[in-house]
Amino acid sequence: MCICVNCAFVDRCTTYYAVEEQHQQPHLTDEPSFEPDQPTINVNIRTFGEEIQLEWDVVGCASFQLESGRWSRLRPGELIPT
Repeated sequence: MCICVNCAFVDRCTTYYAVEEQHQQPHLTDEPSFEPDQPTINVNIRTFGEEIQLEWDVVGCASFQLESGRWSRLRPGELIPT
């Protein structure tokens, strides 16, 4: 799971914005203003016949600041992205 869902900067982060793009998900912001330090992204590749799916997860970041449930408070009632 992406650590961003519990990060204080998730709604302003340029890396999370890119992850949203890759997953074709609505953005938390249209203009991210926070550039994180040393984000680490795992990309899992899954194939289903001829279909290829990419799953992007931020698994490390020097700028990570724990704020448990941050994403859920920004998107109340929505399922947490996995």
